[in-house]
Amino acid sequence: MTGDNTPDRAPLRSWLPAFIALGAIWGSSFLFIKVGVEELHPLQLTLYRVAAGALTLLVVLAVLRDRLPREPRVWAHLTVVATFGVALPFTLFGYGEQRVESMLAGIWNATTPLIVLPLAVLVFRTERLTTRRAIGLALGFTGVLVVLGVWEGIGGAHFIGQLMCFGAAACYGLAIPYQKRFVADSAYSGVSLSAAQLLIATAQLAIVTPLVAGAPPLPTELSPRVVASVLTLGALGTGLAFVINLRNIRIIGASTASTVTYLIPVFAVLIGAVVLGERLNWHQPVGALIVLLGVAVSQGLIGRRRTTPVSVGTPAVPAAEPATPR
Repeated sequence: MTGDNTPDRAPLRSWLPAFIALGAIWGSSFLFIKVGVEELHPLQLTLYRVAAGALTLLVVLAVLRDRLPREPRVWAHLTVVATFGVALPFTLFGYGEQRVESMLAGIWNATTPLIVLPLAVLVFRTERLTTRRAIGLALGFTGVLVVLGVWEGIGGAHFIGQLMCFGAAACYGLAIPYQKRFVADSAYSGVSLSAAQLLIATAQLAIVTPLVAGAPPLPTELSPRVVASVLTLGALGTGLAFVINLRNIRIIGASTASTVTYLIPVFAVLIGAVVLGERLNWHQPVGALIVLLGVAVSQGLIGRRRTTPVSVGTPAVPAAEPATPR
């Protein structure tokens, strides 16, 4: 992606509405997870939403006359991405939201870039550690400790729930640089690769879920609000959101598209407060602001002199694509 595709040259009206919509979709996903786990085991909820998302993207593929990948090597790499970028984090957010507020889960999702960077530098060698990025990481993880409220002691269901949400973000942190290292250069379209990920995750969950949580209940056995939440999570938050995110990347570049990370916790907190009447302790939003400050510094959005744009194809911290609970 060249300088011609930078946000400086792309008119705001061509990408900003979709950018905000994506933040709202992924931010509201935590509300629907909270509703879903009222009647479904987290694994059952994840199975239903991933299956709905896969079906949605298969329809998109058919409309676009696109096709799924055919190379076994690509499917092997996508199996890793599906495990750590879809099945595990979606399930961990479900377990976490049985114990914590939906808005707090949205805050933890914002820590993903802090985990992506050290793995990209030390394990996958797709990024280089600089002083600016090191400062950003230090700030970000200070914010993590503030969100956790470590001075209040360790233990209890609420603390465990937060660790589960942090574990979900850590899964994204592994999946994103892995995908960038082994899948991003594939000749297949983003919709094709995303549909394949969701199909693999659906197969994985279809095997594991009955063994751990029992057979999922039929939709007719669930309340209408839970059915609506699952369908919204799958079709909108796990299916069409992938397509919107890919469009944003093409128009404004991966670096700018990844800043949707800042919008997700904002929408999660607003929706959790208005719809569910949730409240946070003072240190949780303060810690979230420190986390976002650390992410901004590590991505070069703060503390770097603006220069003439050259290329935005390689983000400092890749976006946590559909693998948000989102």
